[in-house]
Amino acid sequence: MNFNLSFYKEKRVFVTGHTGFKGSWLCKMLANVGAIVTGYSLNPPTSPSLFEIAAIEQDIHSVIGDIRDYSSLKAAFDGAEPEIVLHLAAQPIVRDSYKAPAYTYETNVMGTVNILECVRNSTCVKSFLNVTTDKVYLNKEWGWGYRENEELDGYDPYSNSKSCSELVTHSYKNSFFSDGRVAISTARAGNVIGGGDFANDRIIPDCICAAIKHEDIVVRNPFSTRPYQHVLEPLYAYLMIAAMQYEDGKYAGYYNVGPDDVDCFQTGALVDLFVKHWGDDIQWINHYDGGPHEANFLKLDCSKLKTTFGWKPHWNLDKAIAMVVEWSKCWVDNGDIRVCMDNEIRELVV
Repeated sequence: MNFNLSFYKEKRVFVTGHTGFKGSWLCKMLANVGAIVTGYSLNPPTSPSLFEIAAIEQDIHSVIGDIRDYSSLKAAFDGAEPEIVLHLAAQPIVRDSYKAPAYTYETNVMGTVNILECVRNSTCVKSFLNVTTDKVYLNKEWGWGYRENEELDGYDPYSNSKSCSELVTHSYKNSFFSDGRVAISTARAGNVIGGGDFANDRIIPDCICAAIKHEDIVVRNPFSTRPYQHVLEPLYAYLMIAAMQYEDGKYAGYYNVGPDDVDCFQTGALVDLFVKHWGDDIQWINHYDGGPHEANFLKLDCSKLKTTFGWKPHWNLDKAIAMVVEWSKCWVDNGDIRVCMDNEIRELVV
């Protein structure tokens, strides 16, 4: 693999969903290497938010807007004249998708249509990456990882809307970009963890909140198995895919991005690691609440990404949890969050 983040120096990059957890880390990575970044997104989805406490806005040009609003999106897009587009904007929470299915589909499906329309009507874009999820696959609860050629059919409105987003991307790629003028890929990532995630209904934010309050951590489904990975792992892979296909369209395609099999943990085991690294004698309790349907067992086969690019995960889950705890204690102790982020990015990349 011949990829270095310095590829992005002075590249014009358009990021949708830049105020979210993953988007904020992504913008910090790009800004650190001198990319010219324009972000388009709603206001940060949580309070507090990584975008605000890490002052990401001082590193990039931030445009607040709705991905469903094509005219607003196109105005920001045309002003940025991007060479590379990274599409992260989404309604990303499974349980929220049951509460607001129409909004979820509007954002995740028509949002993808809108950004692809911007790309289709541009002359400057060379590389487009749509970030989806491991949950796009028809989940058969089997014991091996899903490959990129497996059937797409997410169950819940979130997962299914991301399956639709994949299909929209496939259609645009075949219908409008078959000449190769824009390299088009999607990336299907497993569950991410990392400092600065304040979303509801996610296990690590729940752990941190409970630990700060010196309360027991409530785990609603300790026996579900997920491909957990530190947030910087897939972000590095996204940047690698977008850069490599920018240089050579043969790399365009559909890629799973996940940890090695040994880091596909049950949620309860993940929390055990958090408890070990946090200390302070915190504990967790099993409080299965039924809740809406969610996949119980899910993991990815990432052979294609590894074979194509020589990529491999940098950190195992124990190291990832250690980094989450370090970041979180920095935040609790009013440390310099930007320096903490810089150190994590530097350690993973080097």
